[in-house]
Amino acid sequence: MGDGVEPESSDSLRTFGAVVQALREHAGLSREEFGERVQFSKHTVASVELGRRMPDESFVEAAEQALGNTGALRRAAGHVARQPGLAAWFRRWARMEASAITLYTYESRMLPGLLQTKAYVDALSAAQLPPLDDAEIEERWAARAERQKLLRERANTAFSFILEEHLFLRRTGGPEVTRNLIDHVLEVAELRNVEIQVMPLVQEAHSGLQGPICLLETPENRWYAYNEGQESGQLISDPKVVSVLQRRYARMRSQALTIQDSVSLLQRMRGDL
Repeated sequence: MGDGVEPESSDSLRTFGAVVQALREHAGLSREEFGERVQFSKHTVASVELGRRMPDESFVEAAEQALGNTGALRRAAGHVARQPGLAAWFRRWARMEASAITLYTYESRMLPGLLQTKAYVDALSAAQLPPLDDAEIEERWAARAERQKLLRERANTAFSFILEEHLFLRRTGGPEVTRNLIDHVLEVAELRNVEIQVMPLVQEAHSGLQGPICLLETPENRWYAYNEGQESGQLISDPKVVSVLQRRYARMRSQALTIQDSVSLLQRMRGDL
């Protein structure tokens, strides 16, 4: 969830791009003319100038030579950074997630990003439409890996996950990927601040049929919710709506398998692979 491939720019990226553009315009060069000198397309030049693309070393060196060789771009490039790619609609939630004291996640479509493995991400990415290139896939994994640090670095944050059994039965990526995924989930489940429950495949009463639910509590003890669909996401702050989702999540915790039974089921599922 929230793991679209649109890269999040940063102040340093935009600043570096603005410096390149200013120097290029001062030299009286169009983007196309400058691109010919640095041997990059005008589209790449535009992406760098607009802060959408991380400049690689070859771009920086070529730009230095083309724009006076003052050393300014080399020094500036050392301070350029970009946060891993997160979908535009997910960014605000991700910032709130980083400081939350409670995080509840119910997922029925895929394992949530906080619990995914690289092989699982690669398998999901292979089926992505439109297709992704290697850099986008790596950026997608980098975003998840960075977020996953929260599980261990925020030991005072309570994490709860309710996962549908069919997420594992689907065997996304094949048996080996699924075995490693279950091993990873079982390892995370051993953390004191993490609770993982499995919603069994056969469940006559299910309060989450309306779709996935994400809830968080801020350090100020305010609750927010987040819903994500196809190419979009919605941050929910209305207390009445959040209250309804909290009640649904609470009911699902009673409908899902216990923490101990969930671990036992995952172990049996792994053994069957």
